[in-house]
Amino acid sequence: MMHKPRHLLILPRLRIQNANAISAPLTWGFPAMTALTGFMQALERRLPDELYLQLEQIGVVSHGHEIQSSPVGYNEQQFHLTRNPINNRKYLEKDGGTKVPAIVEEGRMHMDISLMLAVGGGDGTGDDLAGQNLQKNAEELTQIARDIDVIVHGMRIAGGSVMPRADIERRPRLVSLPDDSEDYDREFQKIRRQLLPGFALVLNEQALAERLAACRHTDPDTSPLDAWLDFARLHHDCLIDEEDGTHAWQIRRRSGWQVPIPVGYKSLSAHEPGTVANARDPHIPFHFVESIYSIGQWVSPHRLPRPESLLWYVDNDLDNGIYRLNNDYIRHNH
Repeated sequence: MMHKPRHLLILPRLRIQNANAISAPLTWGFPAMTALTGFMQALERRLPDELYLQLEQIGVVSHGHEIQSSPVGYNEQQFHLTRNPINNRKYLEKDGGTKVPAIVEEGRMHMDISLMLAVGGGDGTGDDLAGQNLQKNAEELTQIARDIDVIVHGMRIAGGSVMPRADIERRPRLVSLPDDSEDYDREFQKIRRQLLPGFALVLNEQALAERLAACRHTDPDTSPLDAWLDFARLHHDCLIDEEDGTHAWQIRRRSGWQVPIPVGYKSLSAHEPGTVANARDPHIPFHFVESIYSIGQWVSPHRLPRPESLLWYVDNDLDNGIYRLNNDYIRHNH
């Protein structure tokens, strides 16, 4: 569990074009939170040194999305794929053909999102930052937020390009939250109202545990993967009336909009620096990894009691080779 954020950077209504819609080998439809965390780390490196800001946590609210795909047959979708030009002559045939596949398979989507980032200082607590950079008047804080927003619009988010805002009334903000608990909650209520309408992505691993227990009640051999895949299905249950023998079909309903998502990586094998050919950086250890999956939930921002319910943070277990993200939505909503 991360400490309570003292300062928040709100980047509202970012229009992302051609973001990566394939979040992991088994999931698609919205970028993984690991991609947004990577954006947060890249943004921190681009900030001016005199600001001395640390971006520690990130949350996302989706206001709209458009998958670049078309329906094919019954209940199937096919991504819009492009034929990329071949620049290297060694891949060209004499008759004009190529030695590589004509189509590079990739999934793209356009989306309209808002990001909220927890901002800290040099010691990780935010105390020194509060005394240096964020104890300024509203105009200075607004200017810092706008300067950061300019940097964001020159970057990529989940592989997509950041387009100019259509809603010019909603500007980026840098907010310092008060110490008093009531004032803290009141200030966040104002912030979350500005994120409407939309849906926030949070973590709900409890739903997976409950589904696994329910499945094992009828089938003791049910694995966690079976329970996880259950969230990707649309179930039709047959209800039989024992009195007259009639039956009816209905769709099984769940409490909440729950979806399978990737949350990080598990190391399969570790190798010393320079021992793996073609590694990106030969000076650091190399790991072969596989994706870690869990269950996410889309909730309306007005149902989030505190910023910690929305924000995701790094929660690695280096001894066991686990590199993953976590979120405290269940902790603050139960």
